Amino acid sequence: MAVKDEKMVDADPEQAKQKKQKLKKKGQKGEDDKEADLSEEDLELKKNLELMLERAKDSDAGVQRTALEGIAREIRESTTSMTSVPKPLKFLRSHYKEMKDLYESIPAQNRNKPALADIISVMAITSGKGGERESLHFRLLGSDDQAGSWGHEYVRNLAGEISAEFQHREEQDADVKDLLNLVSQIVPYHMSHNAEPDAVDLLLEVEKLEWLAQYVDDKNYSRTCLYLVSCCAYLAEPDDTAVLRTSYDLYIKCSKYVDAMRIALRMNNHELILSTMTSCPDNLHKKQLAFLLARQGVLLMYEEEEEDDMEDAPQALRIVIADEELREELRKINSNSRLSEMFLSLARDLDVMEPKSPEEVYKSHLTEGRAPSGPAVDSARQNLASTFVNAFVNAGFGQDKLMTVIPETDSTESVHWIFKNKDHGKTSATASLGMITLWDVEGGLPQIDKYLYSSDNHVVAGALLAVGITNCGVQDECDPAYALLCESVNHDDPNVRIGAIMGLGLAYAGTQKAEVQELLVPLVTDTDVKIDVAGFAALSLGLVFTSTCNGDAIEAIIQALMMRGELELSSPFAKFLALGLGLLFLGRQEAVEPTVEVAKTVNERISKYAQVTLESCAYAGTGNVLKVQQLLAQAGEHIELKEDESWKAVHQSSAVLGLGLIGMAEDLGNAMAHRALEHLLQYGDSAVRQAVPLTLALLNVSSPSLNAVDTLSRLSHDADIQVAQNAVLALGIVGGGTNNARLAGLLRGLGSYYYKEPTMLFLVRIAQGLVHMGKGLFTLNPYHTDNQLVSGVSCNSSH
Repeated sequence: MAVKDEKMVDADPEQAKQKKQKLKKKGQKGEDDKEADLSEEDLELKKNLELMLERAKDSDAGVQRTALEGIAREIRESTTSMTSVPKPLKFLRSHYKEMKDLYESIPAQNRNKPALADIISVMAITSGKGGERESLHFRLLGSDDQAGSWGHEYVRNLAGEISAEFQHREEQDADVKDLLNLVSQIVPYHMSHNAEPDAVDLLLEVEKLEWLAQYVDDKNYSRTCLYLVSCCAYLAEPDDTAVLRTSYDLYIKCSKYVDAMRIALRMNNHELILSTMTSCPDNLHKKQLAFLLARQGVLLMYEEEEEDDMEDAPQALRIVIADEELREELRKINSNSRLSEMFLSLARDLDVMEPKSPEEVYKSHLTEGRAPSGPAVDSARQNLASTFVNAFVNAGFGQDKLMTVIPETDSTESVHWIFKNKDHGKTSATASLGMITLWDVEGGLPQIDKYLYSSDNHVVAGALLAVGITNCGVQDECDPAYALLCESVNHDDPNVRIGAIMGLGLAYAGTQKAEVQELLVPLVTDTDVKIDVAGFAALSLGLVFTSTCNGDAIEAIIQALMMRGELELSSPFAKFLALGLGLLFLGRQEAVEPTVEVAKTVNERISKYAQVTLESCAYAGTGNVLKVQQLLAQAGEHIELKEDESWKAVHQSSAVLGLGLIGMAEDLGNAMAHRALEHLLQYGDSAVRQAVPLTLALLNVSSPSLNAVDTLSRLSHDADIQVAQNAVLALGIVGGGTNNARLAGLLRGLGSYYYKEPTMLFLVRIAQGLVHMGKGLFTLNPYHTDNQLVSGVSCNSSH
């Protein structure tokens, strides 16, 4: 049976006619209602506009011009600030096609034609079809009047259409000169109306960022440069570098040398660093620049006059300062020789000079009697934990209650703390003296010196490491660290050699000292040297020449990776070779590509690990989305492992850590990395899950955010013991130097929970020490200067 269609016309013609009349009246009534809703002023405006539109069709050019000027005047007065669609544009919307037809009918020689094109261009904001860019089309056909005379919203709309049209023409390889002429009108308008971001965006789209400098002055440079630097994290290479270079030039133009130096350091451009320091005319500003360089770990060589002998030029940044007093002052500031003095002055002002014992950190009396006891107690491990906690909490203060206290011969505590430890525990205890006397070269070395001549090689190794720790970040004119460490690099005992090698790496981190390279490169390349010694030598080279792409060091480490056998490359120490190589490219982005290709040719046992480590280090702190996607793909891969094939998945842990290194740059990347880690925890293999807690720590170094702490607290009770252990250590890194009360209470609870498990309890103690590091005056975060700069030397410690 047929179904009656509601839309079907009635069979009776008379009824259909009546229905049509009713609809027509209803439509007229709707129009009348709209007319009635308008105020008298709006009705008058609408009638005037329609009248002027009729006159615009007049054949008399004078009448036509007067009508068009009237319409333009009404539109300009209503579009100066647009919070809603202006009334003239609303009333003229129904006449949009009519006006376009009128434009086509006017002869080309008629002078009124460009004026009409201007009006149609403005009307296209609300009446034009999306994607057709009619506003831009008619603007290019219009008059030479400034686009800004039509209001800010029109200019913004025009800029958006220019960007799309520019991209289209570039693809077609067409001429863009007319677009650039329009850009040269829009950018000054934006810059003079507090719309600097819009100006920057437009210039980036049309690839003319160099035009920006001519429109920047003392009034708008701050907002302009802030937006430029903020854009950097979201731009691909080489646009990110171009943006930073532009902001540097703008700061120099406005004589803002400290801000310019910050950009030069971010770019790691030695030429700009020297240029900024040289061009700065004010001595006080130069001292401020020296403090900034010292914090970043960049050392300049201040010379009295230009020297002919430039043998060390590739390794040292030289600058001529004629004023002797200023030169010495800058040298002291830049070398951090006063760092210990200023740190202790701050500690005295805050009244935190009193040494703390490990028990004051543990606060075992608050754990309700669940203290470790019986067979679960490992006294050697407990002492080792106390050594680390004591070093962390009293770091830089020069005094403590374990190491610097002279035991009384009459008391039962006559044995020095060092000798209450075994083997490597002695090394750690002696090295902790370097942490306690951190930065105090003059006061610390005499306390360490006596242990250099001990008959116990573990003590000697610890003393050599302590020398490096004490000198870390501080450059002394006498250079005592090299004199004390260089001879022990070739010692017969491997522990002593490693202590000396790592001492050199820490003492000269970021200094590019040529003598250290001469000592360590042979140890890396010599296949007769044990893999552990070679691995630590490569790591020290990476520390000393971080971010420099030093050719000799790169060649030496690659040679070692190629020459070593499969058994040696399966050792954990072989990973230090790859890590040292990665540190040489820290933050250097595309410069690492040739070395990554070479890494593909080395033994399969370490090839993938080396590739991932290289790319993670090279793009650390950049937020590069493509690299993050690449690392996620590697971490998400499910690899079927047979017996003794665990090495095939070792690169996955490195890939997860790489997510933290790359994503730690800015807030958005950080948040996205957190979300990705949640997925990896749910679906990742064992090697991937084990790296997640440490990656969370990298994303929140010394920043105990609620979400990170809650996630790590949950993971500290994970069924996988390795995940739980890493989560406990990560809690310490997240709270490093913050004295965070919530985190301290959480760790005390974990100490009570794991009181029967010595390994977990040891890690809880380490985490407690990290949280209370420097009594709250330290930070592990490599970012400084309002999170705008990352110190390569500090970032190395995160690795």
